[in-house]
Amino acid sequence: MSLKAESPEVKKKAEYPKVIFIIIMNQFCEKFAYYGMRAILALYIRNKLGFSDDTSTIIFHTFTMTVFTFPLFGALVADSILGKFRTIFYFSIIYAVGHLLLSVSAVPPSGLLTRVFSMTGLFFMALGAGGMKPCTAALGGDQFVLPEQQTYLATFFSIFYFSINAGFLVSSCLTPELRSSIECFGDQDCYFVAFFVPMVFMLIGTVVFVMAKRLYRTKKQERTVILSVIKCISHAIRKKINSPATMKHEHWLDYAGDEYDSSLISDIKETLRVLKIFIPLPLFWALNDQQSSRWTFQASRMDGQIGNFQLKSDHMQVINPLLIIIIIPIFELSFYPLLAKFKCLDTQLKKLTIGGMMAAVAFLFSSLVELKLETTYPVLPTNGLAQVRIFNPRDCHLPVVINNKSLVMEPFGLWGDNSIVVKGNQSIPYIADFSQCGGENKSEGSITIFEAQATSYILESSTPYAYRDYVNKTNSGNPAIRVLSYNVHSSNATTTVELSGVNSVFETNRTTMDTSQITPVSVLKPQTYQVRVNGQFVDSIDLKLGGVYTLQTYVTDNDTRIVLTTVTPPNSVHIVWLLPQYIVITIAEVMFAVAGLQFAFSEAPSTMKSILVAAWLLTSAVGSLIVVIITGAKIFERQAFEFLLFAGLMCAGMLMLAIMAKSYQYKNFSNEPQTIVSKDPNVPTEEACSHEETIPASDTVEFIARKYELDPSE
Repeated sequence: MSLKAESPEVKKKAEYPKVIFIIIMNQFCEKFAYYGMRAILALYIRNKLGFSDDTSTIIFHTFTMTVFTFPLFGALVADSILGKFRTIFYFSIIYAVGHLLLSVSAVPPSGLLTRVFSMTGLFFMALGAGGMKPCTAALGGDQFVLPEQQTYLATFFSIFYFSINAGFLVSSCLTPELRSSIECFGDQDCYFVAFFVPMVFMLIGTVVFVMAKRLYRTKKQERTVILSVIKCISHAIRKKINSPATMKHEHWLDYAGDEYDSSLISDIKETLRVLKIFIPLPLFWALNDQQSSRWTFQASRMDGQIGNFQLKSDHMQVINPLLIIIIIPIFELSFYPLLAKFKCLDTQLKKLTIGGMMAAVAFLFSSLVELKLETTYPVLPTNGLAQVRIFNPRDCHLPVVINNKSLVMEPFGLWGDNSIVVKGNQSIPYIADFSQCGGENKSEGSITIFEAQATSYILESSTPYAYRDYVNKTNSGNPAIRVLSYNVHSSNATTTVELSGVNSVFETNRTTMDTSQITPVSVLKPQTYQVRVNGQFVDSIDLKLGGVYTLQTYVTDNDTRIVLTTVTPPNSVHIVWLLPQYIVITIAEVMFAVAGLQFAFSEAPSTMKSILVAAWLLTSAVGSLIVVIITGAKIFERQAFEFLLFAGLMCAGMLMLAIMAKSYQYKNFSNEPQTIVSKDPNVPTEEACSHEETIPASDTVEFIARKYELDPSE
């Protein structure tokens, strides 16, 4: 019996499923929540939870590794217990709870409980996101009846992929702005709002998804392929171990032939042949995923000023999805067809190899940028060395002899030595001539320096005023400032300093005979501030990213002045120098991800495609594990050398892949004949496509689905 287009049943099925747009909306909301949170996560772990760069990198990539490990669990739950709809629903709830816990953790007071809430929230998000991954696209595919709606199906996956990148783009632009532009709980930023907004999107997507429950068309999963494969392999291994030496088979999987079908064993053999090619692939994801961790930290130490706009370090992650959308049509329509004429990059494994090598080049660029950045990093006090700085907060020249070295300090000047060899502490004698500053001709005394510490002094005619100085750049990259007040009013004079747009007031109160006082360090946003001293506007100062400043105020009966002294220079390498590495890594991702998915799905048997999905996701999980191991080992003190190590490992991995590819014999299982079976025995096989309950599994469907999901996180 043939299928007629004019049949009322067929005509009904030819209509585009309206419920698809609910699934698309859910996907947009989920990706907005995931990528929005992920864009600022590494900075939150470092800046708010107080972990070091290395520990923050380890936590971030452990989270990513967990996200890409749980899809295997989600697939098993969906196939054997809950089905796709209920799996998506339940894991969405877990996902939203994780977002809520992470949002709550960003609310002061900070401490141990903050870290507990954060880590628990991240675990729930990893479980929820990972559990949903194998189900959403597949549920969308289930809404179409094949072969009548195969054209619609291709359109669905195009829209599906667009929604993924739309969510990625919008959230990657929005959440960094929410983080940095809103002030809450007395902080200069607001991670709470930046995490809370993605949670709201996740809840909206979940509610809309559940409200459309009756509209979804679902199919019953008759068997779980992954479980069958695991059982077959386990049985073969046991039989091989327990079999006598005289009982030999050509392949170790053949030992399972006593209990398992030969076609299943054959399919597993072919799948393992493909999986061998996957061995070096995790190295690519080890490099690619560092865009959100190491490269974001790198960007935080750079100058992001572009005109009047301050580009945040986490904004750089927008480049990747934006370039993907631009590059894919260029490659598919122009670049690949042109190279095909010259028989270049004409196989998937060649594209994988070249894509991996380009990732290595991107990390070579990042290493060169890091070497340049090292020249701008502050010199920090270390064991065996001490740092000392001497301020002259007066409007006069001050001759000083310190440690038998003579110098004349300029008005409001600063002198320092960053590398004084010392063990423990040491006193250094000085002689200061205050004759030009209205004081005694000479004042003698000593200052004390401490090992592995930066100490600053203001020389007084009596006892020097000392404090432990702050010289390192802040974790957030924002400028740090303290106020040094020199007040020659009466001994109880108070000096207040206000900066425009800042709630806190810097205040010093002379309670001793010293004329100088210092305030604690405050971290502010990079911008221009108007300065008011004792309620009177004096001047404006410009605080830049990465700078550490001391604002000197000079107050007399007739005069008030301010001088901004730079203790640690601000970031001077511009953030645009990161563009080459981002462009190259994105081109590498387009080549690598698309070719890898095409290779996996065209080479695997039709019954094993779900295995390849899980394996592909696990390559990203293993890639994050590689980052965790290398970062935790702390092989190099300098970040530039670690980047070079990753580049070298990538080259070695791609050399291995090239060797394997040379002897690999391509096979194409995607054109295998498909047998359509109706659940209703009264319906003939050739009529199965028109039977409402039958939703056949199609290799073409799977291939299209995965081709449009370029990122393994999808």
